[in-house]
Amino acid sequence: MKHLIPLLILISFSTQAQELNCRVIVNAQQIQTTERAIFTEMETEFAQFLNTTKWTDDDFREEEVINCNLVITMTEMPSMGVFRASVQVLSSRPVYGTSHETVVMNFADRDWDFEYVQSQPLQFNENTFLSNITSLLAYYAYMVIGFDYDTFSELGGNPHYEKAFQIVNNAQQTNFTGWQQFNSVRNRYWLIENIQNPQLEPIRKALYNYHIKGLDVMLEEREQAEKSILAALSDIQKANRARPRSILTISFMDAKSSELRQIFSESNLATRRQAYNLLSNIDPSRTDEYKALIQ
Repeated sequence: MKHLIPLLILISFSTQAQELNCRVIVNAQQIQTTERAIFTEMETEFAQFLNTTKWTDDDFREEEVINCNLVITMTEMPSMGVFRASVQVLSSRPVYGTSHETVVMNFADRDWDFEYVQSQPLQFNENTFLSNITSLLAYYAYMVIGFDYDTFSELGGNPHYEKAFQIVNNAQQTNFTGWQQFNSVRNRYWLIENIQNPQLEPIRKALYNYHIKGLDVMLEEREQAEKSILAALSDIQKANRARPRSILTISFMDAKSSELRQIFSESNLATRRQAYNLLSNIDPSRTDEYKALIQ
């Protein structure tokens, strides 16, 4: 059975579900074509592919399904059926004892090149490259699941990251961008490289401590929760010193910066100062925003 927050252990019977509840939004305002129906079909077909494929061997209850969003902004259509896009991938998970959902993964991918023909089935095989669009969708399905599992058990996402890594390997010999280490320092290759890099493992462990020992106990043990979140930030700071401004660090801060400001805005001055020092060191581009913690 998948991870459970304590309250869910009390639930004995529930409808089985797939792992993902992913909303796909296709923004094609930049594309000049009269064939607009293809973009609506993309939203439906991509969401169905993500939400009906069985990605793991685990049993999910409805309340355990991972919520995510894929926002695809079309930038070019070089020829009929060929598209270029940038994509924002967002996932969240519930905070125990609240109605709040916290952002877990926030990643911008600017290298989506793919072919899509209306009414053509989306086919995927984890052992071989069949098409770029299904490889892209499957890669992010596994990454979203991996990030989610990392928040419920220490390094719990490993088997799902291995699947994502296999997809990257399968795509190495293609001409599609984003899969190779030389195209960019902020692409799919480097995201999974960071995930599997021992120097950056403290960031993955911080995901667990931040959520299980921080957010999930905030209502009942605020002081201890703050200490756990500060410890998680300290681990991220150490990883950031080893690999400055890694894509994994950037992704974490993109997901959590606003939440962290909100959390520590209610803390005592000493804690706010400690949080400010850590945050401004890890994420200097938002230093001005973090200053509100000590003013």
